[in-house]
Amino acid sequence: MTFSITARCPDTGMFGVAITTSSICVGARCPWARAGVGAVATQNVTLPSIGNHVLAAMQSGLSAQAALDQVMATQTHTEYRQVAVIGKTGAPAIFSGSNTLGTHGVSAAQNCIAAGNLLKSAELPDAMTARFDSLPAGTHLAERLLCALETGLYDAGGEAGSVHSAALLVVDAQEWPLVDLRVDWDDTDPVKALRNLWRAYEPEMGDYVTRALNPANAPSYGVPGDE
Repeated sequence: MTFSITARCPDTGMFGVAITTSSICVGARCPWARAGVGAVATQNVTLPSIGNHVLAAMQSGLSAQAALDQVMATQTHTEYRQVAVIGKTGAPAIFSGSNTLGTHGVSAAQNCIAAGNLLKSAELPDAMTARFDSLPAGTHLAERLLCALETGLYDAGGEAGSVHSAALLVVDAQEWPLVDLRVDWDDTDPVKALRNLWRAYEPEMGDYVTRALNPANAPSYGVPGDE
C-alpha cells in the first residue's frame, strides 16, 4: 500500500521524506520532518500523530530508536503501524507491527531508511537505499529522495497495486519546509507528476527563502503589476 524513503544530508543538515501510496493525499498523513531534529514516515495503517511525537522525543535528546521505542510504548493498535525514523546522528530506526500488510520490508543505510508494505518484492527497500547512496556528493537531498522513490516504482516493482498519490518533504535551516510538494491524486503516475513539480519548483526554491527572510533583496515576482 505504501513505500517511502526517509533520509538526512550530513553535509547540509537537511532531513526529508519521499513517499507514495495507493490511497489519496499521502502527503497529508505520512511524511514528517523538523529542522535540526530529523524525519519520520508513518505508514501502513497510519496514525499521523506518531510523527510529531517522535520528532518531539528526538528534539528532547533521544536517539531515533529510543524516541521511536518511547512513543510506540504509549500507543494502542501498534500492530498496524509501520514507522521509519532518522535523526541527526546514529542509525535510523524502524517499527513494523505484526499486521504490516502483505509483502513488506525495510532497508537501513548510514543516512537513509526505506520501508514499504503491500509490495511486489521485499527487495524494493534495498533498491531504494542503494539508489540513494549511489548519487554523487552535492546532489540535493530532495533530488536523492525522489530518485530513490522512482527506483522503487519503476525498477524494483513498486506496490502490488497502483499508486495514486505521492509527496516530497524536505526541511533545512528554517522552521518551515524548504520543499513540500504533493500529488494528492493521479490515476496515471503520481511519482511522474511529483517529478514534474520538483523540476518546476527547484529553480525557484531559494527565491522563496529570500522572500521570507529578506524581502527587500527578493527577486521579481514575475506577476502583472510587479515592477
